[in-house]
Amino acid sequence: MTDAEADQDRQSAWTLPDDRAAVRSALIEWYEDDHRSFPWRETDDAYEILVSEVMSQQTQLGRVVEAWEEFLERWPTTADLAAADRSEVVGFWTSHSLGYNNRAKYLHEAAGQVEDEYDGEFPETPDELENLMGVGPYTANAVASFAFNNGDAVVDTNVKRVAYRAFGIPDDDDAFEEAANQLMSEGRSRVWNNAIMELGGVACGQTPRCDEAGCPWRERCGAYATGDFTAPDVPTQPSFDGSRRQFRGRVIGTLQEYDELAIDTLGHRIRVDYTPDGEHGREWLEGILTDLESDGLVELEQGEDGLVARL
Repeated sequence: MTDAEADQDRQSAWTLPDDRAAVRSALIEWYEDDHRSFPWRETDDAYEILVSEVMSQQTQLGRVVEAWEEFLERWPTTADLAAADRSEVVGFWTSHSLGYNNRAKYLHEAAGQVEDEYDGEFPETPDELENLMGVGPYTANAVASFAFNNGDAVVDTNVKRVAYRAFGIPDDDDAFEEAANQLMSEGRSRVWNNAIMELGGVACGQTPRCDEAGCPWRERCGAYATGDFTAPDVPTQPSFDGSRRQFRGRVIGTLQEYDELAIDTLGHRIRVDYTPDGEHGREWLEGILTDLESDGLVELEQGEDGLVARL
């Protein structure tokens, strides 16, 4: 049998345990008995949860806590964030190394939508939440679950890994969605989604810690029984050092310090090897600035000495 045929058999043959009530109870009891403490798990405020979800995208949770607390201290409500200057929000994002600056821009715009279109009250369903700027299906479902207990099963990399190892769910997005929703306790999306993501993060990581973490599904887990802990490949982030993403952040951070900068002055401030006609010169920097302008993060105009950039 070829690998393709084996994978096809796997996709058509998967089933979940018959004792799903016991499966659910075991996981929820494990989670409620002892889990990592994050401040956004102690609130059902939709705004605070949305901020945590946006910050947590491809950022280690330990680094998010301080940024989340400082962000909410500075802009405690959607009204405060909507009234803020966008450059300040983007600057905060950059200074805390929270990833793509577009996320800050979209979060700022989403706060404005909540104020202007929803009278300051968050929509409560995944479909409605997707109307907010920058909120995709995953984030919408997470906010609906954790703020309103009104979501479907969340399916992230951790959940896929758990489902693949424990129950033989194939590496197929539709299968993962179906299995996750069949497993979830109806009307308990808040605790269930927290619990299964915690299981993937604490016990069933790329290097599993089944016994050490007291995995509640060990007796039912196919991987634990066979010792085969393979799992779907996890996409790797390109190196941040020297990346275009890094220099986008440097541009924003540098422009925060000045009213405006000519392109060559900016270039010399963001990298030591900048030469106007070199590989990393004007053409390279103009490409970055044009992208940032398209994203609404910088303004460009042609000055007497060439291109000028400002926030």
